[in-house]
Amino acid sequence: MRAHPNSTHSIHPAGLRPLFFTELWERFSYYGMRGLLILYMTAPVNAGGLAFDTARAGAIYGLYSGSVYLACLPGGWLADRFLGAQRATLIGGIVILCGHLCLAIPMFNAFYLGLGLVIIGTGFLKPNVSMMVGQLYHVDDPRRDSGFSIYYMGINLGAFLAPLACGWLALSPPFRALLTQNGIDPMMAWHYGFGAAAFGMALGLASFLRGTPHFNPVSARPANSPSAADHRRLRLGLIGVVTGCIALGGLILRGVLTIGDLSNLFGIGLLLATVIFFAWIFLDRSWTNEERRRLQQILTLFLAAVVFWSLFEQGGSTLNLFAERNTQRYVEWLGYEFPATWFQSLNPLMIIALTPVFAWSWIALGSRNPSSTVKFTAGLAWVSAGFAVLILAATYAEAGIQVSPWWLVATYGLHTLGELCLSPVGLSAMSRLAPARIAGLTMGVWFLATSVGNYLGGRAASAYDAFTLPQLFTAVTLFGLAATVLLACVAKFLNSSGR
Repeated sequence: MRAHPNSTHSIHPAGLRPLFFTELWERFSYYGMRGLLILYMTAPVNAGGLAFDTARAGAIYGLYSGSVYLACLPGGWLADRFLGAQRATLIGGIVILCGHLCLAIPMFNAFYLGLGLVIIGTGFLKPNVSMMVGQLYHVDDPRRDSGFSIYYMGINLGAFLAPLACGWLALSPPFRALLTQNGIDPMMAWHYGFGAAAFGMALGLASFLRGTPHFNPVSARPANSPSAADHRRLRLGLIGVVTGCIALGGLILRGVLTIGDLSNLFGIGLLLATVIFFAWIFLDRSWTNEERRRLQQILTLFLAAVVFWSLFEQGGSTLNLFAERNTQRYVEWLGYEFPATWFQSLNPLMIIALTPVFAWSWIALGSRNPSSTVKFTAGLAWVSAGFAVLILAATYAEAGIQVSPWWLVATYGLHTLGELCLSPVGLSAMSRLAPARIAGLTMGVWFLATSVGNYLGGRAASAYDAFTLPQLFTAVTLFGLAATVLLACVAKFLNSSGR
């Protein structure tokens, strides 16, 4: 891969700065909307919300969050074959901006259109902006890892700022009072929050366009020339997507199919895609014994990642509802009740603070550095412990007590430790284990695991009112702990067999 010419001098390539701010503001828009979504759907009409029950809201949230990451697969393929990473990123940013603008419009139909546009846009942008960062450096450039560390800092900075700003606009009584004073319906506050997400994406697009001269020219063209078969797949794919959307939309409008049914179908589709993919891989008789052992490890890590993300991504669903309904958020010495979304800024803040510590720790361990399977096991243990903490808090909440915010602080802290154990090594481990002839599929495997986990984490909100809170959090904890124990046994087996 040819790096950009300016990557041989200066501290970092000039293209890193605009990509840093592009992803910072894109993540600002994503996490700002994510923090509001379940709360907006479940808020009563007299508070400006949609008054959905948690079953319906959870179904929509799961469908949305699962689709966002699944869309990265066709988005990456289209960039690789037809568009190039630069054009795909620009298209993605524009579509995301349109999606958030739709959410900022106080119209029911615009809500679903907005979610759909954000899904499509994220599928184009997310896999390709990261690729553009990599294209700024030679493969053996010693600044490469540092450049990605700076880039990931931008992701977490955007994720930290978004729940604070968008949450304040949508949920803060002072801002609603300000709207009232200016003759604006305070119920519009939600849409100002969504509008802030749109503003963030607009800033990201401005940064991207301004930085275009500094990007590697390689990113402006597809990595591979599209073949006749690629054009045929594209046509069939577009026909299938358009036909499917029209058919599903018609069934929903006629009342034959509900959003919950659609979410269930999506979940079944994810399950079938996973089974078919791994069956196709394992039924290939040409693998060597060593390659087959590696594929078994990839499957193990895939399943562990699904469980981890299904727990971790409840930050935007069940934990967000718990913060809104069951947590004491009034700060007496300030005389102010902070928005529930502010809890979601804890994870990126802790990531920023603890990432250097973890990076140093793995290096300091040297030859004693744990295997990827052991790190995944630790990640599952930490995220399960985070929900175990909430079992006692849920017992108090079930009795009608608004619990201390420190319960959620502890939970998010434990979840952050889990993320630092698992997330940074996930894709690296999959690419390292993958046989050479399917190395290109490893990114897809990781995005598929993230998609399935996000879907399950979103659907967990559907059970928020169906069970008592202690029952819900106990079930989630036991699910995570069972996966932890199972993965620990697998890790011990792999270590004892020298794999």
